[in-house]
Amino acid sequence: MDLFLLISLLSLSFLLLVIHHVRALCHSKNLPPGPRGLPIFGNLFDIGSKPHESLAKLAQLYGPLMTIKLGSVTSVVVSSPEMARQVLQKHDEAFSGRVVPNSITELEHSSHAVAWLPIGEEWRLIRRVLTSYLTNSKTLDLLRGIRHDVVQEMVCHLKDVCTKGESVGINKIAFTTIMNMMSRTCFSVNVDEYELGNEKGFRNAVTTIMKITAKFNIADYFPCVRCVDPQRARQKAKAAYGCLEQLCDYFIHQRLNQRSSGISRRGDILDSLLDFSQENQSDFNLKHIQVLLVELFLAGTETSAITTEWALAELISHPHIMLKLRDEISEMVRKRGTIEETEILRLPYLQAVVKETMRLHLAVPFLVPHKTEEDVNISGYVVPKDTQVLVNAWAIARDSDTWDKPTCFIPERFLKSGMDFKGQTFSFLPFGSGRRMCPGMPLAHRVVSLMIVSLVHYFEWKLPNESTEPEGLDMTESFSLTLQKAKPLVAVPTARP
Repeated sequence: MDLFLLISLLSLSFLLLVIHHVRALCHSKNLPPGPRGLPIFGNLFDIGSKPHESLAKLAQLYGPLMTIKLGSVTSVVVSSPEMARQVLQKHDEAFSGRVVPNSITELEHSSHAVAWLPIGEEWRLIRRVLTSYLTNSKTLDLLRGIRHDVVQEMVCHLKDVCTKGESVGINKIAFTTIMNMMSRTCFSVNVDEYELGNEKGFRNAVTTIMKITAKFNIADYFPCVRCVDPQRARQKAKAAYGCLEQLCDYFIHQRLNQRSSGISRRGDILDSLLDFSQENQSDFNLKHIQVLLVELFLAGTETSAITTEWALAELISHPHIMLKLRDEISEMVRKRGTIEETEILRLPYLQAVVKETMRLHLAVPFLVPHKTEEDVNISGYVVPKDTQVLVNAWAIARDSDTWDKPTCFIPERFLKSGMDFKGQTFSFLPFGSGRRMCPGMPLAHRVVSLMIVSLVHYFEWKLPNESTEPEGLDMTESFSLTLQKAKPLVAVPTARP
């Protein structure tokens, strides 16, 4: 009986494999070209530890619209500005679906998060709430005092470090500062401290979520093992999300208790979201508030901290660029008497440095995977419905047909180009484009600009090892959902007079 059962299972498996292979052949007739993969595994072994680089190399052989097979999942990779324009603008609606990672499918978070929701009424409502209460220019101007105050706390901390002659980890300093910007904006309190490291676990939770989302998960490519969760990705994601959810729930319920006790409003983002929820409870409840706040911490901290670290690393490596930027900032301070966020957004060389950092060191190398909502005809090929689409923004930003000396840090390239990151320049997509464009772009732009100005204006920076020349600073990348420095930047600040 056992032998019969074994033969039956093997026969069924072989039959399913044949059916899957026949279906794949039928659907692949008009797909874009791509590398031939192995049976069952497809091109999984072609990807490696740095998929943004390996897929860019494969695109040079097979073209800017390329098909790869990841296990049983067919994906199309976009690697040129023109193909990005086709996907993100011309066929935006058809490519607007989302591929939800298996690691978060059991979390209620994914059912309410604007990053994962399908385009529909709930998605539009959350986007509208986000725009109304945080990311429009008027609100950002009203909240700039909070960002200035938090940055001044960072400056004071670094001045204390200067008196001790110690070195600091730039990513940690930037992350703590930006985390506190977000928490002061949302809750009117700081949630992290420079001296306590990561005792509260916020940074660890954010980093874990980024790694889990990007890490190869066999359950994403072989549906037959999803129920098993062989890499315990769902368990790890649940724990990491739980840390941030508990943080947000604590403040939500504390604020509700304060309201019921007659304590005056604080006028922060949480108050605005609670007001809106009370007026629209059937469409926007406390779970929506919790998920939206978690998304703000996830999207608004790690990527901005990474960009700040890369910017300072490049400035240390290019002293003449650092000097030119510092001169521009000093001239502004001389005229205005202080650093003002509204003014630094108008500094041409600073903005060129910000853009060049985002081009050369994209915080997120792939746009969050899109999915086709229908069969799409594009450049003579057919991309079938439910196909995963990966836009390799890293490869596009280093396309030698678009960029002169694409691997070099040259802010001057942006001074006369008029190029921005608002989603209409498809050779430069740090925030994506179309209806799925990152809604936090205006806030991230301000935060990164203010961080860079403050670090450059108030301090001189040198490497802790005097024998290491700035030009020899290790700029190797480490891949997860974000592109971090493989060797974190550690530098010694000296307060400027």
